[in-house]
Amino acid sequence: MSYFYKILILLVFIFETGFAQNKILFFQPNWGFEGTWEEFFLKAKNSGYDGVEVWFPTNPSSQKEIFEGLKKYNLKVIYLCGTNNGIPFDMSLEAYREYLKKAIDQKPYAINSHTGSEFLSFEQNMAFLSVATELSTKHNIPIYHETHRGRFSYSLPETKKYLDSNSIFSLTLDVSHWMVVHESLLQKQQKRLNEVLIRTNHIHARVGFEEGPQVNNPQAPEWKNTLDRHLVLWEEIILNHWEAGSIPTVTTEFGPPNYLPTEPFTQNPLSDQWEANVFMMKAIKEHMNHKN
Repeated sequence: MSYFYKILILLVFIFETGFAQNKILFFQPNWGFEGTWEEFFLKAKNSGYDGVEVWFPTNPSSQKEIFEGLKKYNLKVIYLCGTNNGIPFDMSLEAYREYLKKAIDQKPYAINSHTGSEFLSFEQNMAFLSVATELSTKHNIPIYHETHRGRFSYSLPETKKYLDSNSIFSLTLDVSHWMVVHESLLQKQQKRLNEVLIRTNHIHARVGFEEGPQVNNPQAPEWKNTLDRHLVLWEEIILNHWEAGSIPTVTTEFGPPNYLPTEPFTQNPLSDQWEANVFMMKAIKEHMNHKN
């Protein structure tokens, strides 16, 4: 190998590593958006997002609109998929496999999965995880399993049981759910959290608190300590990726009513959902700028 070629390889490595260490990809969900797909994609692009996170549609018309919109606005996509817990387990497992395969066929950036149920057995939930791992490995499409109330990952100690039994699958961390489940900001659980953070490949950036999965407005000064707690946890995940030379991904996931608190009687939301999500993107960027 020539000296020039060796220098070229070194420069490429330095460039790619440096790029990863200064880059976060941000995604916007269409959850609660009341406009058309075209309007959603345009607004996401104009708001500075790199991509979107949406449920993979089974409707061919919606699929066509999404595929065309992603291409038109040069947006990446993370597809949401999930298990159907309203049907018998065997049927649900097979339906999950087919749903993932259809989403994988569209070559998304990644898949975020709502997996299993707190009411299923350990072995049944592990079967869902195994299907996802099999397909992810076969097709080289990342599949992350979201920490979420009602799923196998509804609590920190339960999630740890699955992590300890399977060293392959990765998580989407939405820690806001655990703030509610454990009625705390988990300051005393940092050791357990560290084991979760290192297995997290995607972040859902919503700010929860001891009594709910979403504060009324993350910009309000009374939530600063709560916001800071979340930022510290997300920072660890982002730094893990930068140190590994990979690019972390974040979906800003403040939701609409009734996730978003409303006034009594009028049901008017106490803040603007889209504005809250854009604020979260800016808050994470600002926080991490001090780490570069």
